[in-house]
Amino acid sequence: MINLSEHLRHISNFPKEGVNFIDITTVLSDPLLFRETIEQMLAAVSDLDFEIIVGAESRGFIMGAPMAYAAGVGFVPVRKKGKLPAETVIVNYELEYGQDTLEMHKDAISPGAKVLIVDDLLATGGTAKANIELVEKLGGKIAGLLFFIELESLHGREKLTDYPIRSLVKI
Repeated sequence: MINLSEHLRHISNFPKEGVNFIDITTVLSDPLLFRETIEQMLAAVSDLDFEIIVGAESRGFIMGAPMAYAAGVGFVPVRKKGKLPAETVIVNYELEYGQDTLEMHKDAISPGAKVLIVDDLLATGGTAKANIELVEKLGGKIAGLLFFIELESLHGREKLTDYPIRSLVKI
């Protein structure tokens, strides 16, 4: 098994002063590392029962869509405000360096559907909580949350204690 953390790039003071950005493009651009990432993520949730993957714009798409394809389940994108063409449910939320709004199509999740939320990063937990809120507004059941990277010092996991949480790389 490849240690994926060795292949991440750290960029200081991006997107603003004091933020240490973890760049995953170094993993995505290498076909072997990208395949390994998706395989490790699938293995991390092999014990969870889910029928659809939800991924938030934009890096949640990058991880979630290939996982959904490989797992033989559907994929639902969560987009920033104004990007989806049909009727949506909306949630406003706080993230580590500002505020944002996320939307999901109202018909994207059937009541009772078992949902795995996938994203590249767990920081403060704001985006994950917003995804949970969208899924639950539509009657979906959270099977778990999966992150490529978890920034443990920001304690985002503490906001998500009601759900199974998995992460590959802990920093």
